[in-house]
Amino acid sequence: MPGIAEGRVSAVRGAVLDVYFPEALPALGEALRVQCEDGSRLLAEVQAHLDPHQVRAIALASTAGLARGVAVQALGGPLEVPVGEALLGRLVDVSGAPRDRGPALPADVPCRPINRPAPPLAAQGVTRELFSTGIKVIDLLTPLVQGGKAAMFGGAGVGKTVLVMELIQAMVERYRGISVFAGVGERSREGHEMLNEMRDSGVLANSVLVYGQMNEPPGARWRVPFSALSIAEYFRDERRQNVLLLIDNVFRFVQAGAEVSGLLGRLPSRVGYQPTLADEVAALQERIVSVGGVAVTAIEAVYVPADDFTDPAVTALAAHVDSMVVLSRQMAAQGMYPAIDPIASSSPLLDAQVVGEVHLAVATEVRRVIEHYRSLQDVIALLGIEELGVEDRRIVGRARRLQRFLTQPFIVTEAFTGIPGRSVALADTLAGCQAILAGECDDWQERSLYMVGTLDEARAREQAARQAGTHD
Repeated sequence: MPGIAEGRVSAVRGAVLDVYFPEALPALGEALRVQCEDGSRLLAEVQAHLDPHQVRAIALASTAGLARGVAVQALGGPLEVPVGEALLGRLVDVSGAPRDRGPALPADVPCRPINRPAPPLAAQGVTRELFSTGIKVIDLLTPLVQGGKAAMFGGAGVGKTVLVMELIQAMVERYRGISVFAGVGERSREGHEMLNEMRDSGVLANSVLVYGQMNEPPGARWRVPFSALSIAEYFRDERRQNVLLLIDNVFRFVQAGAEVSGLLGRLPSRVGYQPTLADEVAALQERIVSVGGVAVTAIEAVYVPADDFTDPAVTALAAHVDSMVVLSRQMAAQGMYPAIDPIASSSPLLDAQVVGEVHLAVATEVRRVIEHYRSLQDVIALLGIEELGVEDRRIVGRARRLQRFLTQPFIVTEAFTGIPGRSVALADTLAGCQAILAGECDDWQERSLYMVGTLDEARAREQAARQAGTHD
């Protein structure tokens, strides 16, 4: 093809390719198409210029069986992915190829480059419209805003993925918007389960799933969030639709970038991470914005290695998000689901000008009561609750009831727990917390408030227990 640089593979080292071009070199970030001997094609991305005739590229698919000397074409720009209505209800890989055993995408489907600059500041919009999730503890203590970025921080097994799946349900049921899910380094089993669950619940028709699985090369896992973001940007800019972008797990994006950096021979930075960590995170996060009154709302699960919140990857990601939802292993061990730490979690949107005076006052008092209870836990463990003063005992009782009221069953876990999921309006959450803080529930059993939706449901459970004569 005229104007397209052509070369040959000169070396293969796992996921890294060296390519010889006799004439002009392709630019950094440009996509390459490798024509394998078996007729298949492999995509790669230029990462370095080695000399006037050689580039080093990272492969976006397995290089097993790839031989030196095979033909390579430079595509003249960054990798492009298909976008638009044709992708709704589909599961695709980093290059946009279907991976759900469904039909091929139409030939006329539009494409967009995965590497694009963020919109200029002048074009970016700011919205104060709250994103209601129906999850009590999030809506009360860490409110989300349409067009904002929220991150779920937590170690292994504390419920990040379940929380993300519940938020997909909230988006589809409440906002009738588009969901784009980026599975970064996901297990094949998780992807299969999510596809089936979304299909069964009717959510899939308004969703696009983009996966770079755990068994794929680091280049694919590293570029998957950008492919998903380009699809989301198309719906925002061309279709003028609000989009919920979910990334699970964004830490594996950083991890894949560290692997790519090591393969390219770069010296590692702190804790072995890539020296370009901050730039790579910013390149992704700064594109997630609202433009012209249409929002891309991002919710990202962030794995915290060894529960260490000072890890460089965690701190780099935390700098870019609005709301921080911190999941606690201690609360998960106590069965307090969702295991969201009400003290460590935060949101700048918890402001009287955004949520109102009443909401702010209730949230502040809930935090104060739970924090006071935590400060007394060592004393209680050593001496017993009887050694506390009357006021402290009252606060401890209300804090324990608040913790249990802020639990709730999820729609996505109904098949495992047998408990129907609950979605709770913010007004009901505020009313319930106000009642507990005012002492209306001081003589209730704690279990009456555990895993319920509204306070009325807890009241009915308490009355039933009293009538059955099982009150403590």
